[in-house]
Amino acid sequence: MTKCPKSIAVVGGGTAGFISALILKKRFPQLKIDVIRSSKIGIVGVGEGSTEHWGDFMTFLEFTPAQIIKECDATFKGGIMFQNWGVPDYYHSIHDAFNKTKGQYAYVYAKQIGDNAGPKGITSKLHWDNQVNKWFLNNPQESPTNQYHFNTNKLNSFLTDNCYKLGINVYDDEINDFDISESGDITTLHGNKQKYNYDFYIDSTGFRKVLISKLGAKWQSYSKYLKMNSAIAFPTGDTENYNMWTIARGMDAGWLFRIPVWGRHGNGYIYDSNYIDADGAKQEVEKMYGHEIEIGKQISFDPGALDRVWINNCCAIGLSASFVEPLEASSIGSSIQQAFLLMHRLPNYTQEVIDNYNESVTDILNNIRDFVALHYVTKRQDTPFWKDVQNLELPDTLETRLERWRYKMPIKEDFNKESNYVLFRDAHYMFILAGLELFDTKQIKAEFEMQDIETKLIADSVIRDIHLNENTLITIPHKEFLRLVRQNA
Repeated sequence: MTKCPKSIAVVGGGTAGFISALILKKRFPQLKIDVIRSSKIGIVGVGEGSTEHWGDFMTFLEFTPAQIIKECDATFKGGIMFQNWGVPDYYHSIHDAFNKTKGQYAYVYAKQIGDNAGPKGITSKLHWDNQVNKWFLNNPQESPTNQYHFNTNKLNSFLTDNCYKLGINVYDDEINDFDISESGDITTLHGNKQKYNYDFYIDSTGFRKVLISKLGAKWQSYSKYLKMNSAIAFPTGDTENYNMWTIARGMDAGWLFRIPVWGRHGNGYIYDSNYIDADGAKQEVEKMYGHEIEIGKQISFDPGALDRVWINNCCAIGLSASFVEPLEASSIGSSIQQAFLLMHRLPNYTQEVIDNYNESVTDILNNIRDFVALHYVTKRQDTPFWKDVQNLELPDTLETRLERWRYKMPIKEDFNKESNYVLFRDAHYMFILAGLELFDTKQIKAEFEMQDIETKLIADSVIRDIHLNENTLITIPHKEFLRLVRQNA
């Protein structure tokens, strides 16, 4: 039996809920789509960083870079800078000019890695210098990055406003119960103010999982692979210029993120509570920063995901579906991918469609799990936490690939069995493998030397052109560029 919803309720008004509502309304403008959220329930985070899939979302909703910069206090995010991970600082940021392939083989990256060019040899010099090409100032529809850092609260307001513009109603109410039919479908939501009836429901209620948890979904913990289970988040002040990246800095019992947004920074220490508590984490941060901090949020979590995110007429998207430490800012990216995937599956869905969706989302979430776990295959062993990290079990899917990738560059075919919607593929893995010095560079060079003469000459030419181009561009400091955009917006 097929089902084709005519009305959808998104329960929860965080980033995931509004993203889901906007994508579905843009695709199906005739559908009645409402968001039900409670103003009493806060938003997780003091600053957010997007993945490159944010660019797909912006294009689909027709948002401009100037809108995001002005209305969300956004800054550009080229990637993630890893500091103090037991290796020289390295930068996860795909450089389009370097990302040339022959077949599936990334030969320019391979040459640089085989030649031990180091982290700066495979990423943008402009990013390392926190500069933006002035050309983008005169071409406001284009952006130097597909990712951004946002002020969480202003992003929420921006998404809310755009819901209203598309005809999405936003109700301020808290859902505390709901009715289920004999077939297992949700029929009526019970709020503190009124009741609500829809054909389909999206659970974006975060850690509370208000709807999906009562439909039989089970939490599958990743804790045997990922040790982080706690976090403190706190704001810090403004700086003269802004990094073009999120900082992920290794700490005694975990790692610290630092995200620039206009006028301030969002920070957080993600840690394993078996080695440090919130007070100890606060003290370690204050010693490093040289001043006191005020904790804005403190959370505990069990990393993992639901075994099924879509059950009957309910689909969980966002933190209600999964939560992995924000090491690669995967939360927004996975929410976007889930919403796009649902957009294609929703019309005339059947149980087979639901099962297929759940399989695809499991691929997305396992891909995130494996990619984050890779970051802890590190040489750092200077504290009890980092020593014990070396003994962590690796997911089978990651362990098998790691053995292969020690001697060969990752290729797209390595991910053929996974959904097209997974966030991290060959190029992403390549940066972490190179940064953590997990490649046998002699073998990577030998693989490159097997290429034909033309390919080798092109690789040399691309590298020369990149360096020449970056040294001759007219650039503007990141913060000054943002100031000019905000002034003209």
